[in-house]
Amino acid sequence: MSKRESYELKTEELLKPIAHAANVEIYDVEYIKEGSDWYLRCYIDKEGGVTIDDCEKVSRALSDGLDREDFIGDAYILEVSSPGLGRMLKKDKHLEKSLLEEVEIKTYKPINGAKEFSGILKAFDETTITLGIAFEKEIEDIAFNRKDIAAIRLALDF
Repeated sequence: MSKRESYELKTEELLKPIAHAANVEIYDVEYIKEGSDWYLRCYIDKEGGVTIDDCEKVSRALSDGLDREDFIGDAYILEVSSPGLGRMLKKDKHLEKSLLEEVEIKTYKPINGAKEFSGILKAFDETTITLGIAFEKEIEDIAFNRKDIAAIRLALDF
């Protein structure tokens, strides 16, 4: 297990009782370097969306816990926020909640000349993600190999 994965897992364990007490769910935790700075980002969610007060309450409690446990050796910036409307779907639990929703997929390499696809998330398993994609007046189910997908997120519908 990498240092990054270890920090994310330990942070998620610290976050579980805090999220429960705040009546929010943990959407994701990521420890990532951007430029010269490390960020510990915790995404929380709840029915109807999270508020700034939710984020502040969770952030304060988590910051205290992280200071107490002190398992991250690097200097880092803690951020607690909502995953947003166009949220990334990284885990199976995210995909499960998004079944029959419109999503956007970006692939590493072109597939039939395209790297971006939009459609209804129809199904997923360990190796594939299936979208119902509209082609003229027909809906065609297309299965993508997970290893070929660079990113999948909820589509923004304005």
